[in-house]
Amino acid sequence: MHSVFIVDDEIIVREGIREKIAWDETPFSLAGEAGDGEIALSMIQDIKPDILITDIKMPFMDGLELSRLVKKIQPWIKIIILSGHDEFEYAKKAISIGVEEYILKPFSSEDLLVSLTKVAKKIDTEKAQLDDIKYLKKQLESNITADREKFLTRLVLGNISAEEVMQYSSELKLDISGRYYSVCICGIRTTAENFSELYKMKSRMMDLASSFDNVTGFSFSLEKFIFILRSTVADTIEEDLYSLAEAVLHQSSDNPACTVAIALGSMVDRISGIKLSYSTAEKLLESRVMILKKNCILNSEDSEIRDTNAEKDPQHTISLSGSDPIVDRLRYAAVSDIDSIIAEFISLLGENEEQFDIMASYLVVDIIMAISAIISENGSSIKEQMPEIVKREFVTKAVSSKDAFIHEMHRIIENVIRFRDSKIHSRYSDAILRAKKYISDNYANPDICLHSVAEEIAFSPNHFSAVFSQECGMTFIEYLTKIRVNQAKKLLRTTKMLSSDICYKTGFNDPHYFSFIFKKTTGISPREYRISADQPEEEHD
Repeated sequence: MHSVFIVDDEIIVREGIREKIAWDETPFSLAGEAGDGEIALSMIQDIKPDILITDIKMPFMDGLELSRLVKKIQPWIKIIILSGHDEFEYAKKAISIGVEEYILKPFSSEDLLVSLTKVAKKIDTEKAQLDDIKYLKKQLESNITADREKFLTRLVLGNISAEEVMQYSSELKLDISGRYYSVCICGIRTTAENFSELYKMKSRMMDLASSFDNVTGFSFSLEKFIFILRSTVADTIEEDLYSLAEAVLHQSSDNPACTVAIALGSMVDRISGIKLSYSTAEKLLESRVMILKKNCILNSEDSEIRDTNAEKDPQHTISLSGSDPIVDRLRYAAVSDIDSIIAEFISLLGENEEQFDIMASYLVVDIIMAISAIISENGSSIKEQMPEIVKREFVTKAVSSKDAFIHEMHRIIENVIRFRDSKIHSRYSDAILRAKKYISDNYANPDICLHSVAEEIAFSPNHFSAVFSQECGMTFIEYLTKIRVNQAKKLLRTTKMLSSDICYKTGFNDPHYFSFIFKKTTGISPREYRISADQPEEEHD
């Protein structure tokens, strides 16, 4: 199923495309629509459709400018231009931007479906090529690819001089010139039976890197792919980084066999600083990737939560080196792993029940120290989070029997895992609450969009889009639509307002589109919903 987004300032055109095509009977889904380019750009950043259909002449931002910006931030999107102007200059500009199809008005639904089918076939062909493992292996094994990856690996690790950077980048025809840089590391995880999926994912990432004119990508190791992003302007680095990361997530979304964690390194202001950016992303990835079970974006600022306790209370700081196996086990464990962890502990204690309490006492102390380390590296202290486990009474109770040991260890390990996981996401909780409050207060404004909410909470649009999706489990547009539809349902139940009036009251600016979204969301039309809400409930004996 390929998602389609429509942009046209004429309501009658949008309505015609929406109503005259039986979307449910096609391999396409209508993801959304907008009446001008500015609003459309904000929605497209959040919705991430596969295909964009846009009019060429619109107020505020025309279709060519919209297409240019879309190709920059979401290069995978295929674009179909609609135009009533049969002029060569328009077509020439559209081709230079990378538009796939150019349709003259007036057109029929059949004409549009023909173009959509052509574009869909191109998408499927490109995806099949990127998933061709033999093709990828051939690319990876070529001499030029090997030399390229060797050079770029030395660059991110800092094992190369400035003179060598200039020499090799010229020989390999690599453009890495810029004023500012940031490294993005993609950690890819899969199971042994799906091992070939690693090649497919890296193939897609390599293709993605080539679609951005300021990004260089390469395969660093079997489970890592690295992007080096460059810019001449510091202010655009974060937005470009999140645009790239969102594109990676999009490419990963239809591959459930792989989990992708994208770590964004800090910005540096010289080529020699690329090593530092890589290091911040690498540390973040190593500390978090094992505990994340879904595709996600990790910002290098998130790592600042580590070691903050050391500044507050250096006397209670615990070494966080990877030498302690219990610390490592708890740092990366999930709640579902607890039983197997405890089984390992029990096996360490042996079968001698007479010495159980003595052996278990040593082990319990080690576990408490490991728990303290995990809490410390997440910005708190064991005295604040779990003060009861540092008391002698707890140890005595925990080693009184094997059953008591299992029960108490399960309880405290689960507590520390849940505390650790909460810290990963709590950094953004205040921003998300402020965003939701702003949406709640302004959902009736038809101009509210991803950009306006991001500006309200002082985030860049791409950063806000990524954070909101990860924290809330839905996109910004999905959340806004949910709020608007719920309010519409309330008005349908409790008032006699016309559906058209409810449409405008809840932030929609087209009654037909309101009905379309309402039915798409609830499964029934506003009229059917009102009728069902008016029906008295059946009495039960």
